Amino acid sequence: MNIEALYKIYQQHPHIQTDSRKIAAGDLYFALKGGNFDGNNFAAQALQDGAAYAIVDDPTVVASDKYILVDDVLSTLQHLATHHRKQFNIPFIAITGTNGKTTTKELAYQVLSSSFRTYATEGNLNNHIGVPLTLLKIRPDAEMAIIEMGANHEKEIAFYCGIAQPNYAIINNVGKAHLEGFGSLEGVRRAKGELYDYIRQTNGTIFINADLYYLQEMAQGITKQVRYGSANASVLGRVISGGPCLQFAVLSSGMETLIQTQLVGDYNFPNAMAAVAVGHHFGISVDKIKTALEAYSPSNSRSQLIQKGNITIIMDAYNANPTSMKLAIDNLAAMQTEKEKWLLLGAMKEMGENCKQEHEALVQLAQAHGFTNVILVGKEFEQVQHNYRYFETAAAAGEWLAAHLPDNAIMLVKGSRGSKMEDTLQI
Repeated sequence: MNIEALYKIYQQHPHIQTDSRKIAAGDLYFALKGGNFDGNNFAAQALQDGAAYAIVDDPTVVASDKYILVDDVLSTLQHLATHHRKQFNIPFIAITGTNGKTTTKELAYQVLSSSFRTYATEGNLNNHIGVPLTLLKIRPDAEMAIIEMGANHEKEIAFYCGIAQPNYAIINNVGKAHLEGFGSLEGVRRAKGELYDYIRQTNGTIFINADLYYLQEMAQGITKQVRYGSANASVLGRVISGGPCLQFAVLSSGMETLIQTQLVGDYNFPNAMAAVAVGHHFGISVDKIKTALEAYSPSNSRSQLIQKGNITIIMDAYNANPTSMKLAIDNLAAMQTEKEKWLLLGAMKEMGENCKQEHEALVQLAQAHGFTNVILVGKEFEQVQHNYRYFETAAAAGEWLAAHLPDNAIMLVKGSRGSKMEDTLQI
């Protein structure tokens, strides 16, 4: 079946499901394959549970006209998503970067949805499956779309651009992450820069953090730029306070508007300013932008502030890399507080041959700031010399912490998702 014919079926049944256990009546079931499963084997059950059709690529499972046989289910899903995207003549904003892309996406969505019917990536479904699924959830009433793009190797962002065809773009920043796949910081820059390459080729528009010189270098040749930041930008702001929650001011029409966010740390200032720039560009008033940003409450262990008695917890443990770790540690070090400061640091993943070096740098950073209450979690810290308390698992760290709770403390809980640092909070 060609994409045009499949698209007509999709228009009648616009709900896509790739998990046969979550089928609802009328869904289209796409039988994707994974390392340990083959979705073709669950097509019959999906149809029995109410799926309108099952899209499969194994001819041996086809048992009725409710099966749609294709050469490859994944590529068909991706081509269908691109065909759907082409039906829209609205802003499609792609967001990528090393740190803060999901937070930026959420903030931009909060701002845009105050004035437009906006669709955005749910959670962090930003990979080769998540990007097409996001596109296929966009309904005909859409006025704005925000597509988050993640990557752990080169050419990945370029591939997603081919699917989503964005006409606006944001690269938050470029830092050390997924070094196992990218090889080096320069590799990360090339990979993230693929988004700028696409915008340059298609004469699109970028929202660019004017405070980051390397983004300006990467953006050479892009004529349509909306610059935001603390200087040399059309959308200006400044940090008032970074802790525990970010407070900043936006300069508009010669007046400053104070915005009190629920996001921990001044390292979220660029993320918030990106959302301000997006809102400003599309004609949303600064008062509406302020209301939207102040209403946003972070969740899912992203820059969350949690209060448990006299203990303040900065929970920022959804993801971590050397750049985001340093920003979070520096932020706690600079925070003016009478509370005892604690660092609960989980190991970083996908560091490749840089693993030992980057974990040593974290320990040295904590030492340089004079932190004494430090708990390190994860085998990646085993080869690092330090005088801090160490645990192999977050659960073990949590057991110790529950028995040795300080009376009045502020704790930064930071680590890669694989470190499961939320398990330290048995308090």
